[in-house]
Amino acid sequence: MKVIREKVENNQAYLTVEMEPAEMLKSMEDAYRHLVQRAKIPGFRKGKAPRMVVERHLGRERMLEEAIEHLVPQAYEQAVKEQELKPYARPEIELVQAEPVIFKAIVPLPPTVELGDYQGIRLRPEPVNITEENVGGVLDDLRHQHATWEPVARVLAYDDMAVMDIGSEVEEKPFIKRLGVPYLLRRDSVAPVPGFADQLVGMKKGEEKAFSLKLPEDYPQKALAGKEASFKVKVMEIKEEKLPALDDGFAQQVSPDFPTLASLREKVTEGLKKSVEEQVRRDLENQAIQAAMEKSRVSFPPVLVEMEINRLLSERARQLQASGLGLEAYLKNIKKTEAELREELRPAATRNVTASLVISQIAELEKIEVSEAEVNAEVDNMVRSAVEGKRDELRRLLDTPETRDAINRSLLTRKTMDRLMAIAGGPEETKTEAKEDKEK
Repeated sequence: MKVIREKVENNQAYLTVEMEPAEMLKSMEDAYRHLVQRAKIPGFRKGKAPRMVVERHLGRERMLEEAIEHLVPQAYEQAVKEQELKPYARPEIELVQAEPVIFKAIVPLPPTVELGDYQGIRLRPEPVNITEENVGGVLDDLRHQHATWEPVARVLAYDDMAVMDIGSEVEEKPFIKRLGVPYLLRRDSVAPVPGFADQLVGMKKGEEKAFSLKLPEDYPQKALAGKEASFKVKVMEIKEEKLPALDDGFAQQVSPDFPTLASLREKVTEGLKKSVEEQVRRDLENQAIQAAMEKSRVSFPPVLVEMEINRLLSERARQLQASGLGLEAYLKNIKKTEAELREELRPAATRNVTASLVISQIAELEKIEVSEAEVNAEVDNMVRSAVEGKRDELRRLLDTPETRDAINRSLLTRKTMDRLMAIAGGPEETKTEAKEDKEK
């Protein structure tokens, strides 16, 4: 076997491997032994047919394919060992010639991370200020959640609820047919068709109306996109939203835990403060890791970005599946191909890989580790948070080596970010101190 290392760049080694004819002969013999055990050859018991018969029955191409399938991985392993390479991920292999075998391999090599002065990162959080307007906004949302809808004797207006019958057609074919359906008139509503709510404004109880609207060009049902829909509606009832008074009674309506409006306000203020503090923390973490990345020199094989793009795509597909929309339908809606979406995700994937490598290097330098006890505690917390009847099943899933390893990595990242935030929140250095630290 002849191995040529053509070049090393972008943390990848480019190899060309040429097999000797003798190696091909041995590989073809091995292929025969594998195939004869599986092939059903008329007139012979399994495993007993001579090689010439097997080759004639299955074809030389099939034997060659079997030989290459086993030979290339073995030759690759031997080649990287001979070249003293340490592959970091799966290689990209291209078969150049079949007889004798010549293939090219792009070998991903370990990333390199040269950390900058992350110890010099200093960040200061903005003070958290919860205003009366913030609290009032949450209380207004709660009032809307506990509002009642009461019949009124007037014409329909925006923000009213109409109870009505709807019938519609597109090209004389049924489109929508609903009886006694409640419909909330919002000024910017696009359901069921843009402009539908506008047509209802000013109608009275018992009134009927016919009108036509054009379906949007990007309507989800492509067969109907851009076509005209005719509607007939009859208003059966008009209801107006009645908000509860902002008093102690409303607080008790929200929860028995709040005997007074003051106690509800206090809880809302506390929740808002906690939420803002968590957002400030997330923003500071992003700033800290961004600063650490900018101070560092990081290089890695491109395959890591492709792997991260695959992960991001899978995550988005799961989210879409949960909402009842598949990835294919989503791509049709946004009028993009999967390749275009992958390119959109590339910058985020590149940043994620870089950040992960920087965090790992900081963890190593800071000697941050995660113990088995910490992993066990995290598993226990996750199990406790599950529905009681599902806890045993969840524990079995979490106790697999792969899942425990993922939990370990997650905890290591969390602890490293805590350390980085502690560094960033330290006292400001004077120029003299900074110079002395740099000299050390």
